[in-house]
Amino acid sequence: MDRLDVIDTCTRLVWHTDRREWDRLTEVLADQVTLDYTSLNGGEPVTLTPADIVNAWRNTLGGLDATQHLLANHLVTVEGDDAVCTAAFQATHRKASPHGAALWTLGGTYSFNLTRDTDGWRITGVVMTALWGDGNRGLLP
Repeated sequence: MDRLDVIDTCTRLVWHTDRREWDRLTEVLADQVTLDYTSLNGGEPVTLTPADIVNAWRNTLGGLDATQHLLANHLVTVEGDDAVCTAAFQATHRKASPHGAALWTLGGTYSFNLTRDTDGWRITGVVMTALWGDGNRGLLP
C-alpha cells in the first residue's frame, strides 16, 4: 500500500497543478520543500514553504491557457517513514502566442522525496531533470 500511496501523492501534485487547484496543492507538500529545477534554469535548488510554491506556480503556470503533466514508469523505494519516487514525465504547456508556437513540451525525470506524517505522505523535495524540449519555451514568463 505504501508504494501506491506514494505514487498517488506525486500524481496529485501534478493533477492539482494542471487543474489550478492551488489550495489542494498544499495537501501533498511538507512544511518545507526543496525544489531543484537547475537542469532547466541553472542556479541553485531552493527550499520553500507550500505557500511560496503555490504563489510561484500560480504566477508562472497560471498565465498559460493549459498545462498537462504526465508521470509514468514510477520506481518507488520506501524505508520506514521516508520514500523516494522517481518517474518519467512529459509536461505540455499551452498559450496562444502571436510570436511563435502555442506549445512547449518538456520531457525528463522527476525524483520526489517524501516523508510520512499523521495525515499521510508529504513531498519534501523535488528534483526535475530535463532531458528534452520541443516548441516555444518563451511561453513561460
